[in-house]
Amino acid sequence: MTTLGRGRQRLAQQVIDQLRAQIETGKLRVGDQLPTEPQLESTFGVSRTVVREAIADLRAAGFVRPIQGKGVFVADPKVHSVMSLTPVEIKSIPETLELLEFRMATEGEAAAIAAYRRTAEQEAAIREANRRMAQLIETGQQTVEADYAFHMAIAAATNNRFYVDVLRHFGPRAIPRGQFPTLPEANDREYLQKVYAEHVDILAAIADQDPDRARQAMRAHLMASQRRYRMLAEQQ
Repeated sequence: MTTLGRGRQRLAQQVIDQLRAQIETGKLRVGDQLPTEPQLESTFGVSRTVVREAIADLRAAGFVRPIQGKGVFVADPKVHSVMSLTPVEIKSIPETLELLEFRMATEGEAAAIAAYRRTAEQEAAIREANRRMAQLIETGQQTVEADYAFHMAIAAATNNRFYVDVLRHFGPRAIPRGQFPTLPEANDREYLQKVYAEHVDILAAIADQDPDRARQAMRAHLMASQRRYRMLAEQQ
């Protein structure tokens, strides 16, 4: 992830914080329609990419909901969380946040190492795992195993068995949405395409043998997930 990419993450968080504050203070009430993307771009002085990223995170956390052909509307987060999460899922949130924090430290470095150590065959394996995930998204099938395979392929490309051992220890449960099957984002095509786009950034940096960019892209990917689950935790 470039400096520009890191800036986009910060801007997205600012938009999230401000829209969430408007919802929580009642300035935007349940059922209200959010301004259009161009209006939000103008209001916050950000790009459409930033706006879409912020809305995707707010949607995943249950603050807003899209209605086909009409727009994005304010949802009731409390109702959403009660309806969506089982007691087991609610108990899983703290562990999920801890695991994401740990993965940022280990997998960020793994991506950097993979960027300068990977062989052509290992790069091809990472690319194939990501291609498989894109295919599953397109056909509406479960993507957790393919997502895990992508991260495992990066760990293997470090040529350091400890990175592989650590990720293998967690197994597919390392992918957070696999622990929250009732959340809308678990099977939401728009959300999954956003995850896939983050994977593309990581893959591009590894293919370009750019360790710093690979590290930042992986961290940005995991931080985006951490941000969504923190919002979810605050709703409980």
